[in-house]
Amino acid sequence: MGITYTRQGDYNLPDLTLPEQPNVELGVYAQMRRRFLRDHHRILYYNLLTHCALTQHLYDIEQAAMDMEERLIRRMADRQGVTEALKALNQMMWVQKMNNICNAAREIVLHEIIYAV
Repeated sequence: MGITYTRQGDYNLPDLTLPEQPNVELGVYAQMRRRFLRDHHRILYYNLLTHCALTQHLYDIEQAAMDMEERLIRRMADRQGVTEALKALNQMMWVQKMNNICNAAREIVLHEIIYAV
């Protein structure tokens, strides 16, 4: 299989195309990971990009981050006694504790998955 060329003015340019990549919707964690790699680990970012593995990597990171966040939230809520009974008894206290738990879980996910190399 040879390379074909197209004449553009005075130059012959190769007809190169990237392989088809899956069309996946990337969430907030994938976007954070892309930005982190692009800004702080350019070699890894461009290696993934040129090997057409960036989209799959970002998708995997998104899935791992979401799974870890869900597990952490459930585990932390159980340990701190944040239950449906508390929600029925004192909604504001439940909201405060759940917001605190969600923020703590997000920080752990960012540190362990998104900003790790």
